[in-house]
Amino acid sequence: MRVYVPLTLPGLAEAYKTGELGAGPLTAYAVTPALREWYLSDDIEELEYAALNRAALASLRLLAADATAARRRVVVAVDVPDGTASADPDRGLDPAALGEVRVTGTVPLAKAAAVHVDLDDAEADVAAAAEALEAADRGDDDARFVVDGAEDHELLWYATQEIPNLVGLAG
Repeated sequence: MRVYVPLTLPGLAEAYKTGELGAGPLTAYAVTPALREWYLSDDIEELEYAALNRAALASLRLLAADATAARRRVVVAVDVPDGTASADPDRGLDPAALGEVRVTGTVPLAKAAAVHVDLDDAEADVAAAAEALEAADRGDDDARFVVDGAEDHELLWYATQEIPNLVGLAG
């Protein structure tokens, strides 16, 4: 099963150093039944893109909590064995939890298929979005507009062989 793990650049650097994304339970995003129902599509590529975007929003939340991290969203696409990722049935109808899964066990970085990271030209918008996120969550329309500005930036795809270069951006 393909899952999308939200990180920051320092989090990616730590994963590179240890060789794992972390020991479970780990929060990630995937194509879940609730995400399929919400997105109203049977196209797996579109659904995976929606899960990637949910993980990018979770990465933004991590940035909001870590003022020292470079203002770039990071998502690692990783393949985990079926049965190790599951959605919480109690949060299935919560719009904030669409696509959210818990991954049990250790997730080796070697199982990563790709890494998705913002370009440096997104940093200003991502920084503003991280600052506005709390107000957006409370329903502030102006803050929501700022958060949407970060979401307008596409995360770029990087091969796993490029992780050492990406880790260099964290410092």
